[in-house]
Amino acid sequence: MEYLHTMVRVKNIEESLDFYCDKLGLIEFSRKEVKSGRFTLVFLCAPDDKNLAEKNKKPLLELTYNWDAEEYKGGRNFGHLAFSVNNIYEKCQFLMDNGVTINRPPRDGYMAFIKSPDGISLELLQKGDPLEIKEPWSSMNNEGTW
Repeated sequence: MEYLHTMVRVKNIEESLDFYCDKLGLIEFSRKEVKSGRFTLVFLCAPDDKNLAEKNKKPLLELTYNWDAEEYKGGRNFGHLAFSVNNIYEKCQFLMDNGVTINRPPRDGYMAFIKSPDGISLELLQKGDPLEIKEPWSSMNNEGTW
């Protein structure tokens, strides 16, 4: 068995691509529009995973955009998506500077949670060992759910 991808339904493809690519840092790996089914599939990967994704050796994130309006509820019901980052403090600061709420700040220098525009919970984990605990992160409170 091989893990291939995680599919997330999105309400607004442009808003979601702005979040996942421009803010989080993923890249668009491929896109497929299915006119007969009235949906678009956009596959994303982490930049460091692109070469392995091309060889089907790394999982992808599949954004599914249904052209006909639908309301999706409960984004947290499947758990969360997890990504490792080179510097969790820098990534969280960049996200905050770009309007993303840090729901669970990286108080421990290792783990943070944010949400996508569709309410999907994303876990950010520091690559390797936790960073040294420091302010303002260590005293920040949780905001909302994660």
